[in-house]
Amino acid sequence: MTHKWLSIVGIGEDGLEGLSAIARSLVNQAKVIVGGDRHLAMLPTNGSWQKITWKSPINASVEEIIRRRGESICVLASGDPMCYGIGVTLTRQIPISEMTIIPAPSSFSLACARLGWSLTEVETISLCGRPPSLLQSYIYLGARLLILSEAKNTPSIVAQILNERGFGNSEITVLERMGGIHERIIEGVAASWNETDLADLNAIAVHCIADTGVVALPRLPGLPDNAYHHDGQLTKREVRAITLATLAPTPGELLWDVGAGCGSISIEWMRTHPRCRAIAIEQNSSRLHYIADNAAALGTPNLQIIAGKAANALKDLPVPDAIFIGGGITAENLFDICWSALRPGGRLVANVVTIEGEQTLFQWYEKVGGNFTRIAIQRAEPIGKFLGWRAMAPVTQWVVMK
Repeated sequence: MTHKWLSIVGIGEDGLEGLSAIARSLVNQAKVIVGGDRHLAMLPTNGSWQKITWKSPINASVEEIIRRRGESICVLASGDPMCYGIGVTLTRQIPISEMTIIPAPSSFSLACARLGWSLTEVETISLCGRPPSLLQSYIYLGARLLILSEAKNTPSIVAQILNERGFGNSEITVLERMGGIHERIIEGVAASWNETDLADLNAIAVHCIADTGVVALPRLPGLPDNAYHHDGQLTKREVRAITLATLAPTPGELLWDVGAGCGSISIEWMRTHPRCRAIAIEQNSSRLHYIADNAAALGTPNLQIIAGKAANALKDLPVPDAIFIGGGITAENLFDICWSALRPGGRLVANVVTIEGEQTLFQWYEKVGGNFTRIAIQRAEPIGKFLGWRAMAPVTQWVVMK
């Protein structure tokens, strides 16, 4: 297939009249038009097109488009198809050489034009078909957020999350049906937000303002220990910061967090960048709940959680770029499985606090080399009326690159 049989045309609230001449010609020449009910309603009733409405799940409609490969098909999309849109989905399965994409202004561009915000200085996020807890990692003092809503209740969900994080003073602006004759802008504050009479088609702008005395969580590794629910199986803050620096996450990379405990290492790996991915492997049922709760609370709900013993649970997982082993070091064949799975150039980091664990790491060191570091942390704590140093259990860290 070499000719361009598929076109994806971005369309705004102003309908066909707002399309460029090229975009309008692609619509007119198509034999099949694919879109949502709202998009298809914009077409003239006397047209000769075959109309296909998106099905749920959307993959069924994507498969139908692929089955019709070679037919003249036009997909109508809201705004910019490549901004959290159907264009992204289709280009993953159909070569760009077979399609033409004509974008319209995205909701983000329109919102910035209404608010006078610089698009390069805002955080953008879509909550369409995504967990609202994704928002958690985007909240910080002074942040300006642009959020694509899933429905009319999304602004209330956003306001609730802001309130629970201590950002009830944040300014919320809901922008409905931008670019059309029914456009409307509603403003308010998170703490007192009670708007329910909203259109499903809306975007949310948030200027994050913290309540008095609230300290926002940083994006850098080393969150406070009290940011996590745990049963004591927690890599402490200082050791966690050192460990994440050693693991060296890069956008798009995948981490295996083996013996994940409460999930702190994999969660902070993912918080470094939205495209960082992680799999947390843990066998303790209570800790599995801690991992899920912590991931949602700290803005990484897409953390993949695997229940089971380390060696058995690692089979058939995607190839990792880095592996952290924080528990189950002495499990049989654990190193062989991890080392075999790790990509060339990948990093393996293991932390232990027991002599038996150190003996195991030394056996691994004799096989492939690497480096050892002893991490000893002391914290000042009250001793009667005075302060004294209380030592944490020393951590032996082994690091090796494949």
